[in-house]
Amino acid sequence: MAVDTLLRKFLIPEMIYGNGAHQLTGQYAGRFGISNALVVSDPGVVEVGWTGRIMENLALAGITAVPFTEITPNPKDHEVMAGVERYHAAGCDGIVTVGGGSPMDCAKGIGIVCSNGGHILDYEGVDQVPMAMPPLICVPSTAGSAADVSQFAIITDTADRRKVAIISKSVVPDLALIDPLLTTTMPAELTACTGMDALVHAIEAYVSNASSSFTDLHALHAIRLVTRHLAEAIEKPASLEARNGMMLASTQAGMAFSNASLGAVHAMAHSLGGLIDSPHGECNAQLLEHVIAYNYGSAAERYQEVSHAMGIDCPAGQDSCTALTAGIRTLRMSIGITRTISAPGIHYEQIPSLAEKAMLDACMVTNPRRPTQKDIEKIYAAAF
Repeated sequence: MAVDTLLRKFLIPEMIYGNGAHQLTGQYAGRFGISNALVVSDPGVVEVGWTGRIMENLALAGITAVPFTEITPNPKDHEVMAGVERYHAAGCDGIVTVGGGSPMDCAKGIGIVCSNGGHILDYEGVDQVPMAMPPLICVPSTAGSAADVSQFAIITDTADRRKVAIISKSVVPDLALIDPLLTTTMPAELTACTGMDALVHAIEAYVSNASSSFTDLHALHAIRLVTRHLAEAIEKPASLEARNGMMLASTQAGMAFSNASLGAVHAMAHSLGGLIDSPHGECNAQLLEHVIAYNYGSAAERYQEVSHAMGIDCPAGQDSCTALTAGIRTLRMSIGITRTISAPGIHYEQIPSLAEKAMLDACMVTNPRRPTQKDIEKIYAAAF
């Protein structure tokens, strides 16, 4: 492997990792000078009790907790703006978020607008957020999005029915309290979708044209961990070994993609999910093998190392690309992600519009092969 001599930047937040980390929320919120916290979560996390526990922990530290839980999967622009109103009306001075990628991305969006003004969609793109957010503490309850460690926020533009990527060091949280215990309440379908999200993060970061030795280390280990632990986390949801393996995979994949960015899978998944509001991890899983087939010739050695990390052998008479895509398809199907992109109601005539929006996504810039819109249309068609 060639020596990496280019200048590189590697950015991650302060992290506390391990069982019970969520119990430090009040202590650290106090250290950040927060006295009145907007607690951003969603109805599912409220139902299983984690939101209440975080609010109780804040109260024990003498910190007022203002709940904002009106958040849906794939957080919407109007939900962010409603959160901004709640933040200002309650006189909040910091944000604590507990949940998966949707609450965490929404919390980031709220923080962006609270500090910078305007509308959340004003900040689409790379390095478009000039002012730092209010203090932000993330407590993830899923193993996949890694929004707790990344400089990405993904928000749905409801008018245009697409997802916009906001990428800036200004949206890196101040603290991530990463506690595998919180993932034991995840249902099987959510575990599968978020686990595939982590796998795609790691693979796309590894083959990204902005990858480095810093990101490669985390990406490859994340791939190994997902391959080893995802099925068990689904079959044995109370297994702390499996849950820890998946949470560590999510964290390492997040550190990788936050610094190396992503590629065509995510660009296309953002377009697809924005149109039909389907689970992001499922969109990624449906597209991954088809994007790999398109990209393979431009990053063959890297994809071979992905195969090795996943323990995929190339049978005699089969090319290495086919072996990898077949292995990924087998994994996807075995964990219950069996639908194609047409199943949620996508129509074939919508493919050109999907491709056009995917081409505008910031994640496309670091794909190892530069596609045309027609190329992206063919990939969508293959996944149909």
